[in-house]
Amino acid sequence: MVVGFLFAIIAGSFVSVQNIFNSKVNEHLGTLKTTILVLGLGCITSFIIGLFFEGKQMISFENIKFWYWFSGLLGIGVVTCLVQGIRLLGPTYAISIALTSQLAFALLWDSVGILGLEKIPFTFKQLVGVIVIVGGILVFKWNEIKIKRVKKSIPQK
Repeated sequence: MVVGFLFAIIAGSFVSVQNIFNSKVNEHLGTLKTTILVLGLGCITSFIIGLFFEGKQMISFENIKFWYWFSGLLGIGVVTCLVQGIRLLGPTYAISIALTSQLAFALLWDSVGILGLEKIPFTFKQLVGVIVIVGGILVFKWNEIKIKRVKKSIPQK
């Protein structure tokens, strides 16, 4: 359990840093080229690392349901939407919303057992947890708006 916890923390840090990098690349290349660069480099790197650790077994794709092959296409939407979200909202706000959305949908998918997942009963505590996170984002954004108003009311020199 501790190892899983550490992997989740590392993944979260990677996602937030990657999104900032993607946002900066997007400023210079645009969304489509950024998506191609990010996913292309990820594909090449994953393939090389996979060959190193798994050898020829890396290219064996037995017993995979047809629609699972399309999961990589979701990455296009992830990169594109996050790059645009960061551009329009800023990194902290966009990533907070994305992670909250991810949590809420994971809760939904677990509850209905989508794509063969084991059904996990939906509980009131889970709903409260998501609502608390959404409340935190709203407080964060409200404070940001309040700071901007104060800065506008202060005369500039």
